[in-house]
Amino acid sequence: MSEFYTMKIAGLERKLEMFPVSESLDIAAFIIFGDVELTIAGCSELLKKVPEFDVILTPEAKSIPIAYEMSRQSGKPYIVARKGVKVYMRNPLEVTVTSITTQKQQHLYLGETEVEQIKGKRVLVVDDVISTGESLMAVRELVKRAGATESAACAFLAEGDAADRDDIIFLEKLPLFFK
Repeated sequence: MSEFYTMKIAGLERKLEMFPVSESLDIAAFIIFGDVELTIAGCSELLKKVPEFDVILTPEAKSIPIAYEMSRQSGKPYIVARKGVKVYMRNPLEVTVTSITTQKQQHLYLGETEVEQIKGKRVLVVDDVISTGESLMAVRELVKRAGATESAACAFLAEGDAADRDDIIFLEKLPLFFK
């Protein structure tokens, strides 16, 4: 039988299923895929909190619906930092990251076309959950290497100690569950 953590995000109640990430730690999994109501409401609330920006940049994949909806609501374009090099990506920029949820080393890439789209621009970094900040650091490095400026970094949730950070904007705190 599954356990759940219940919380409110953008005024909407959601039950997040609990999963172990180690013998001593469980997390409440926040999966935005398919939750259109929460995506729309949460993006509206986040857009009220963020400073001016020119373009949205998000890491693949769980935060893509958030980047899309923030783009739709703001009228600003969004770009996805990919986890693999695609045939259409010329001269890709590459950054390495290790995330708590994937439990392995990953790579994020921006192709030459995407680099040109953000070069000299104010970039809003968007994610679903910021926890250890490893993915955020990788995206920030892509922004810097592309010759852009970070406007802000935001997420629906700040997990664990990330909720104490002053360099991110988020809607709600998500606790870690130590056994």
